[in-house]
Amino acid sequence: MTTEKPNMHATPIDQATWPRQTYFYYFTKMAPSGFSLTVNMDITATLAWTKAHHVKFNAAYLYLVSRLLTTHPEMRIGYLNDQLVTFDVLHPSYTILHADHTMANLWTTYDADFQTFYHHYLADQTEFGTIPGPMPKAPQSPNLVNIGSLPGVHFSSYTPLPFKPLDSFFPIYQAGQFQTSDDKTLMPLSITVNHATIDGDHLSNFFNELQAYWNQPTQYLA
Repeated sequence: MTTEKPNMHATPIDQATWPRQTYFYYFTKMAPSGFSLTVNMDITATLAWTKAHHVKFNAAYLYLVSRLLTTHPEMRIGYLNDQLVTFDVLHPSYTILHADHTMANLWTTYDADFQTFYHHYLADQTEFGTIPGPMPKAPQSPNLVNIGSLPGVHFSSYTPLPFKPLDSFFPIYQAGQFQTSDDKTLMPLSITVNHATIDGDHLSNFFNELQAYWNQPTQYLA
């Protein structure tokens, strides 16, 4: 049985003094909107590192995105007991496929140490990977972020369409199938955000910083 306890600590946002308040009001009350951006990421170095160290690439992907999120408070804003807060960390929520091709949504507790996170990831696969149904691991933490992948298709864009109001402002991540050419492996990564908390400049910085992570797997994963 897994025994790790997810970090759910959060800092309340005082909307009276919050510098983002006018934008938050505009993009939630006057012009609710969001946007999605897909970028081909060069994962050559990280993919080679995972193969050399017999590590599952998906775990490295979940970890690197989750780690970078700890430096982007605008991407960790959600609600806790009806209070708008900034969570300390977000824990990755991701999809697995059963043998019968039905899907399940798992989540794994984020840890700053990759080896600890990887241990949690493998334990979750073992404990919950064969349990039928869409949500085999309970309880659901309020600070789960969707970090998905569609390894069967290489796409140029991906936009999720929620059919109910969202209760958080976390980004939604979706990676696609790798393509290798001239010794370089590219992976499309789509990030969909709510404009109430995230602007284009935030998203551009995140992509650029994540590319730096992909380029230096020994620094972040070893």
